[in-house]
Amino acid sequence: MSATEDGDAYSPEKEPAAKESASPIRPITMPKWGLAMEEGLLARWAVEEGAEIAAGQEIMDIETTKIANVFESPVAGVLRKRVVKEGETVPVGALLGVVAEPGTDEAEVDRFVGAFLESFKPAETGESAPTPETVDAGGRRIRRLKAGFGGTPVLMIHGFGADHTTWMFNQAELSADREVHAIDLPGHGGSEKDVGHGTVEALADAVLAYMDAAALESAHLVGHSLGGAIAVEIAARSPDRVAAVTLIAPAGFGPEIAHDFIEGFIGESRARKLRPVLEMLVADPGTITHDMVEEVLKFKRLDGALSALQAIAAANFAAGAQKASVRDRLADIRAPVHVVWGEGDRVLPAHHAKDLPASVRVTKVADAGHVPHMEKAAEVNAVIKAID
Repeated sequence: MSATEDGDAYSPEKEPAAKESASPIRPITMPKWGLAMEEGLLARWAVEEGAEIAAGQEIMDIETTKIANVFESPVAGVLRKRVVKEGETVPVGALLGVVAEPGTDEAEVDRFVGAFLESFKPAETGESAPTPETVDAGGRRIRRLKAGFGGTPVLMIHGFGADHTTWMFNQAELSADREVHAIDLPGHGGSEKDVGHGTVEALADAVLAYMDAAALESAHLVGHSLGGAIAVEIAARSPDRVAAVTLIAPAGFGPEIAHDFIEGFIGESRARKLRPVLEMLVADPGTITHDMVEEVLKFKRLDGALSALQAIAAANFAAGAQKASVRDRLADIRAPVHVVWGEGDRVLPAHHAKDLPASVRVTKVADAGHVPHMEKAAEVNAVIKAID
């Protein structure tokens, strides 16, 4: 669909498991990770029935079509019943387990489970969720997913080889109280595949054209990897357009880069060989799902996609090093800047965050690799919210 008008506003609903309740019995339900998520697979329970659990404790692993991730309990108490078994796929909002205060009668727990299962109805497909749309940005087709309203707008800029879905664990939460735009850069996702010179400067031009088309006079830029370098370029060049900057494992802060990742991402055409390349993105290789591998392969088969990636790599990552450097431009940015880096990043080393200007805040994320916004979404979301 081609459109230049604003998408429908969306405010994520609070999950039943997160609500305060006077009842001694509280449900744990399948979370909604991402605006388009409709179901998830419970891959592993990390706690047994009868275990005392704390709010925020990792209690299970859930797989989506994008990535696997740990699920932190929203409530504290005793896990009295595991309703869904490992390996089962259930819709968002479905009852996964039940937590109760010690001493709660077993029959009361069973009645609670029965009543929940009897009354639960999965949301209709696509219900209340925004959908991606295409915007004409200065004569170039840019796909975006827009959600929320009010507050300082947030514009999320992904990295090399990704698309707007890389923000699936961030956009839904952030858009609860602000307008959030997630775009596909030229050459990626559903956007036009012509990338011009493919440089950081050229891609920054395209993002600024999108801001004009979307009537974003100023925005909080959130950029990952290559998107981080683009965000710095925009903030230094057009300071009046930028309210704040969050940079997640940004490119352009040092010469080193995992050339094996760039070459493998572009060159591998078989799932078996592409998987270890994608595993370089994360601290825990188990978070890379079969569906994620297949999505990358499917994207690279699109007309123009592979040549676009090659052009961007040649412009920015040739000869095994980063060509673009934006580190010195940080001093030109008037807006608040916060850098977030996974301590286990194997694509762009975290030591690139050393010796930055005193005005730049830096947060290192433990047990995370190159995509901490997916691996440790809660921590990264908190950083983004705090910078406003």
